[in-house]
Amino acid sequence: MKNIPLIDARSPSEYAHSHIPGAINIPLLDDEHRKIIGTTYKQQGREAAVLKGFDLVGPKFGDIARAAKSQLDSREVKVYCWRGGMRSHILSWVLELSGFKVTILKGGYKAYRNKMLAACKEPRKVIVLGGRTGSGKTELLKHLAALGEQVIDLESLAHHKGSAFGALGELPQPRYEYFENQLAEAWLQCSADKVLWLENESRLIGQVKIPDIIYDRIRKSPMIEVVLPHDMRVERIMNDYGKFPKDVLIQTTEKIKKRLGGLRLTESIKALEEDRRIDWVNFMLEYYDKMYDYGNTLRKPEDCHSLAIQPGENFIDFARRIQQLSAQITFHHE
Repeated sequence: MKNIPLIDARSPSEYAHSHIPGAINIPLLDDEHRKIIGTTYKQQGREAAVLKGFDLVGPKFGDIARAAKSQLDSREVKVYCWRGGMRSHILSWVLELSGFKVTILKGGYKAYRNKMLAACKEPRKVIVLGGRTGSGKTELLKHLAALGEQVIDLESLAHHKGSAFGALGELPQPRYEYFENQLAEAWLQCSADKVLWLENESRLIGQVKIPDIIYDRIRKSPMIEVVLPHDMRVERIMNDYGKFPKDVLIQTTEKIKKRLGGLRLTESIKALEEDRRIDWVNFMLEYYDKMYDYGNTLRKPEDCHSLAIQPGENFIDFARRIQQLSAQITFHHE
């Protein structure tokens, strides 16, 4: 299928809130002009608002055309606004006069959002990859993908590794609606006839919430729990987080002080201040392991499968054994 570039004609603030993944923003109206036209519409009616729009937008036609030509190699584009209305049609007219072949997304961003919300309801044969913190679940998912498995990396979409420390070294998190769009797009691309792998996550990945219907699948789908020796988990966490400055780790640890409790918080911060980072990791694992183990008690025992890494086994071979185990799993009808 031909990949036609998408242009979002909405204002910068609308685009920043959320947009179709991959779309670029060439706004017909900036935020201030959109506010002016909205006020005119309320006070004087539609005709006056349209004329005011012409006054504000007309002088920008040249800049709009130049922006499109500078940002796009293709001369075939698809345009959308909120509902595929006036902004889409005016931008389409400007671009067509400038040499572009333009189609308008029917129903605009609103129709796209409805499609994405419906997409998450489509059934998939989900297997959840579980395991305590530091078990290498994200790396194993990458190996499973390389082996031909369908994988959606929720943490990658959320720009967050899931724990209180998950934002360290990551890009800023997307807005919830944009995260949901990306997730729905990925969901649509996955076949209903093949297994789809998701990582066992909490409802919140940092500040981003997993849609209820997807989270419900995570909680109720079969799970393969990967088991690594404690020392290996400590080493992996040290590799991920031990490189960050002491003050950053202390500040982040203090964010979960209510859940850690006074004594464990004091011990954890003291370990960081004395540069005993392995001790700090062990304090954190004590806390996170209890949380993880409690979450597993809420699953049906028949849906839980466990697989331990073998001495000297690399993660690629471990992923192959996980794949083999998945072939023995029976799925529930949705």
